Amino acid sequence: MANGTNGSNGKGGAGTKLLSRVKETGDKLGNSQVMTSIFRPGSVFRKGYTDSPRNRSYVIMNNVLYHLHPVKVKRHAVKVSYTLCLGGLSFFLFILLTVTGIFLMFFYRPTTAQAWSDIQHIETAVYFGSLVRNMHRWAAHLMVLSVFLHMSRVFYHGAYKAPREFNWVIGVILLTLTLLLSFTGYLLPWDQLALWAVTVGTNMMGYTPVFGSQVRFVLLGSKEISGDTLLRWYVLHVLMFPFVTVIFMAVHFWRVRKDGGISGPL
Repeated sequence: MANGTNGSNGKGGAGTKLLSRVKETGDKLGNSQVMTSIFRPGSVFRKGYTDSPRNRSYVIMNNVLYHLHPVKVKRHAVKVSYTLCLGGLSFFLFILLTVTGIFLMFFYRPTTAQAWSDIQHIETAVYFGSLVRNMHRWAAHLMVLSVFLHMSRVFYHGAYKAPREFNWVIGVILLTLTLLLSFTGYLLPWDQLALWAVTVGTNMMGYTPVFGSQVRFVLLGSKEISGDTLLRWYVLHVLMFPFVTVIFMAVHFWRVRKDGGISGPL
């Protein structure tokens, strides 16, 4: 009984001290400000935010950044293997492609009269142009390979099964987007290979049931290959496909965390 009484008094004493400290702080700063600082979601940062719409957005953003990395990591997730970090490598290559692609956009004009000459200008007259273009080209090849190997590893480990079946579908969509990015970038030099690639690709899409002719017309911009075709594929390559890819990658990373981290062998 004595021990229990002492323990309860000890707890009560600690609680009294805490309340007294809160009261003292409240007398200095104002009770409403202190209570907001204690009980709002951003208090996990041990940093006070005044209650305002702008600071509420900061709290939400910082909470997302705060929870990017898990507290615990499974042993198989950091084990050195042949398939270690294939997903991270794919993401790194996407960032590299974005940076080098923005550099190339400064010197490229998507017109039939200028496209090929601009590529030659990048290769011969722009400082580090040949290096950046080759980095862009090889990073595209490596990204296709790394995404394919990543999905092969996931399939081999059976990580497409519950509860990860939704993320497997997202991965298949990302693989399709990666191939589309690679194909549309292949056409931009607008050389003989690009013209034949456009011809074969649009003819294949023209055999789509019901809407085949409409799909082919939308992709070509007319009934035949023209400058409008190059402009449309350029917009797809630098704007639409990257934007959609970023959205699906964000969902993909979020689902990896929600499903318990990187999958391992079953």
